Amino acid sequence: MARKDKPCTEFSFTLPRGWTDDQNRVHRQGRMRLATAKDELCVQREPSVRDNPAYAALIMLSRVIVRLGSLTSVTPTLLEQLTIRDIAYLREFYNRLNQQGDVHVPAQCPHCQTEFAVELTLSGES
Repeated sequence: MARKDKPCTEFSFTLPRGWTDDQNRVHRQGRMRLATAKDELCVQREPSVRDNPAYAALIMLSRVIVRLGSLTSVTPTLLEQLTIRDIAYLREFYNRLNQQGDVHVPAQCPHCQTEFAVELTLSGES
C-alpha cells in the first residue's frame, strides 16, 4: 500500500524588520503553522480580547507562530514590540496560509493558457 505524504502545516517566513532581543540579535526568520478551530475558540475566551477585540490578532499570531529566530515561544507581549510593518506582514501571511491552505495560488499564462502555481512572496521575504 502506498504511503500518502502528510500535508505541510508549517510554513517559513522572514519579517521585513524583525525583533531585536536584549543581546541585539535580530530575529527575522520564523515558522507559522496553520490555525485550528481550537485556536479560534481559545482566542475568543481570552479576557484581553473581551476588553479589546483588536488584541485578538496578537493572541492568534502568538498561538500559530511556532518559531521566531531562536525563540520557540512567541507571546503577545513580544509581538507588541514589533513594528507595524512586521505585524502587517504577519497578519497577511496568516491570512494567506489559512485562506489558501498554502502560499501558492493558481495562475494561467495569458498567451498559451498553460496552468501553473505561483508562490506568493510578501515584501521582506527572502
